[in-house]
Amino acid sequence: MKRNTAQLRKLASAIAVCAFAVTAGKEVQLLPAGKFRSLDGRPKDAPHWYIDAALAAAIIAQLDGRDNRLVIDYEHQSLLAADNGQPAPASGWFKKLEWREGDGLYAVDVEWTARAQAMIEAKEYLYISPVFSYDKKTGAVMAILNAALTNNPALDGMDEVTVQAAARFLTEGQESLAMDLEELLNNIRWMLNLPTLATPEEVTAELQKAVDLIKAGNPEAAAAGFSLPALIAGRNTEIAALKSAPLDLAKYVPIDVMRAVQTELASLRAEVNAREVDGLVTAALSDGRLLPPQEAWARALGGKDVAALQGYLDTAQPVAALTGTQTGGKGPKQDSGDAQLSESQLAVCTSMGIAPEDFKKTLAAENIRS
Repeated sequence: MKRNTAQLRKLASAIAVCAFAVTAGKEVQLLPAGKFRSLDGRPKDAPHWYIDAALAAAIIAQLDGRDNRLVIDYEHQSLLAADNGQPAPASGWFKKLEWREGDGLYAVDVEWTARAQAMIEAKEYLYISPVFSYDKKTGAVMAILNAALTNNPALDGMDEVTVQAAARFLTEGQESLAMDLEELLNNIRWMLNLPTLATPEEVTAELQKAVDLIKAGNPEAAAAGFSLPALIAGRNTEIAALKSAPLDLAKYVPIDVMRAVQTELASLRAEVNAREVDGLVTAALSDGRLLPPQEAWARALGGKDVAALQGYLDTAQPVAALTGTQTGGKGPKQDSGDAQLSESQLAVCTSMGIAPEDFKKTLAAENIRS
């Protein structure tokens, strides 16, 4: 798994020790404002040490998030105990820090032990020496780890002590952080149904998709009080309520009934359409707007689109030869089958696509009926 920025910063950090005058009160200065160095020339792996209001705010927030108070021991015995096997009794404890612009970082709730307070008042101890981590590239102070009462802030071998302490603090912190991150990633992979080998980048991408979906469907998700477990619990409650609620038959129709109604409506609609088409075609045949050879075509058109048939018939001109008798009431001649069509009749045949022979037959039939 790739290390994140915080991990990389920890790998590039170290631990330092310096000292400031101490009194028996509740407030002691831990660090000065701005850039500073130890009397023995440290740091040797950074241009200087440095702290400002922004860095102090981050350190204060770190300590506020802890449950335990930080220890003030004697002569940094907390750092040496692993090597010399001696106990590391506390001289005091603190947890609340305060930044004072232009002055530095202070512990403002120090609780001294009776023994330590007496030793300070007797001037048996004059200095407090904080232990802090810092960025090796910039010298920026990253965290306060503990502090000690001391009379020798530049002890021989102190560099070696701080290196050992740094290795112990950083290694333990890195291992703990790596385990926490891996456990967190595994839980997110499970929640998003991702493979166990999904990279942090893939997990982040899928997680962002989930965030976007939640926000799109829940405007309240953008509020500071939004809780994903609460949202899931609410949805589960709604689903359970829907499952347990009785079906309201007044609101829902069985599928079979709906299909039967649809079939009946389609049948009625077809019947009404057929009657309308029949009326239109019959009227058009009688007044000459349709010729008998056109009847099948007209009925087919009306079966598909009654409005289209109606539109055609509205613009069709009646054929005069079919609206009256061809002989003026006289009987048909025997040789009418050989009669020639007039120019107007031939024009009707051409425009309607009717063969002249069929038109002659139609005329003969009309003559017989008349």
